Amino acid sequence: MELRTVFSPVLIVAFCVLGGSGIDALVKGLAASVPIIVLLAWRFMFGAIYMLVAFRLARRARPSWRAIRFHTLRTGIHISSAFLFFWGITQLALAEATVLGFTAVLMVPPLGALILGEPISKWSLGAALIGFGGAALALSAGTGGAPEGTNRLLGAGAGLLSAFLYAVSLVLIRLRARREDPLTIAMFTNVLPALMLLPFLIGSVGTVDLTYIPVFALLGAMGALLWFLMSYAYGKAPAQRLAPLEYTALVWASIIGIFFFGEVPGWQLYLGALIIIAACLLVAFEERIGAMRAPKA
Repeated sequence: MELRTVFSPVLIVAFCVLGGSGIDALVKGLAASVPIIVLLAWRFMFGAIYMLVAFRLARRARPSWRAIRFHTLRTGIHISSAFLFFWGITQLALAEATVLGFTAVLMVPPLGALILGEPISKWSLGAALIGFGGAALALSAGTGGAPEGTNRLLGAGAGLLSAFLYAVSLVLIRLRARREDPLTIAMFTNVLPALMLLPFLIGSVGTVDLTYIPVFALLGAMGALLWFLMSYAYGKAPAQRLAPLEYTALVWASIIGIFFFGEVPGWQLYLGALIIIAACLLVAFEERIGAMRAPKA
């Protein structure tokens, strides 16, 4: 069997989704002992080390100042999105936060129209309304075993704002995707956040339990590897083929939440998730649906 068959884009994305759920679980478990901003600082510092080594070994050309300025702007958005999401999972069940993250797909078309001037159709607008209705239904579910003494309303707001900022970041990446390869984008996505969060890392020295350092190193390795693999996979296969696999994150989040955190979401969460996923697929396959409905010549 050929290597490229074993490591097909479909299997790569499936692995990345599982790995991403693992990262979320690790962060949720550490959040009780380490502030989220400090955890992010260490995670990106290790990710930056790994990606700089890979970037140098690959002998990529030095990025232009224009690229650095662009990614610096995007980095602020990326850090904010990551912080809000990870804070949100401390206020919500893991599965709930995962479902809210799905709404980012619904935000991309209107943001693409606003930022890139891309046309937006009634299909996209209708799907967004349906999807956010699904999000509201998902949040109406009670979750047995969810974190106590937390604020679900603020957690849900953080999750939705995180999804919005992530969608903005995705749209901005489109501006550079044709000029930069996945390794360069992954390098920027780790190095610039590490530099911006360096004061928090320095401030945490002497206060963070040294036994956590290997976990931070693992988070950095997983984050850098998964970002690169996802960029590679989406460069080798159509997005419409790969995107639906990302919704399997709900399966992993539910399993992890039940077995490691004792979180048992109500049925409304899964029904709401199905509505969101259906809306996202409507956006993903909009062109094909439109072609099927077009009159035959």
